[in-house]
Amino acid sequence: MRYHDITADDMLNGDGLRVVLWISGCSHHCRGCQNPVTWNPQDGLLFDEAAKHELFSHLQKEHISGLTLSGGDPLYEGNRADVLQLTKMVRGQFPDKTIWLYTGYLWEEIQELELMHFIDVCVDGRFEEELKDTRLWWKGSLNQRVIDVQKSIKSGSAVLYCSDFG
Repeated sequence: MRYHDITADDMLNGDGLRVVLWISGCSHHCRGCQNPVTWNPQDGLLFDEAAKHELFSHLQKEHISGLTLSGGDPLYEGNRADVLQLTKMVRGQFPDKTIWLYTGYLWEEIQELELMHFIDVCVDGRFEEELKDTRLWWKGSLNQRVIDVQKSIKSGSAVLYCSDFG
């Protein structure tokens, strides 16, 4: 897996102060995407032990609420095995931290993936430029959903994390 950046103390990509891993690779190529530089899975840096150490050192900080996986698309086919392994490690070492995942796939397409059992919140759906609204919390366009993954797995359908934020 390759990545473009690790951002610490982020307040825009999930609830609380978060560490964001910007993963390379995306097949959606949404018009108006804010991160087209992350589309090519061969671009960016190799997510090696040094990158993992940097990520985990940020997660150890008490004021950090958790990890957000974004990109690109963490669920790009070439990333899925590595993202699964990473989410298992994060969940094991930081059980009280939340894991958010941004993807262009719909919940209905990904709900059966093993890695969803390690995700707390998923922002699903492609970014649609004509539905862009900068007043929305944690998503870029009106079609996207902020899904409480564990409640959704139990209920069998998408349960919104918090409907008060659009």
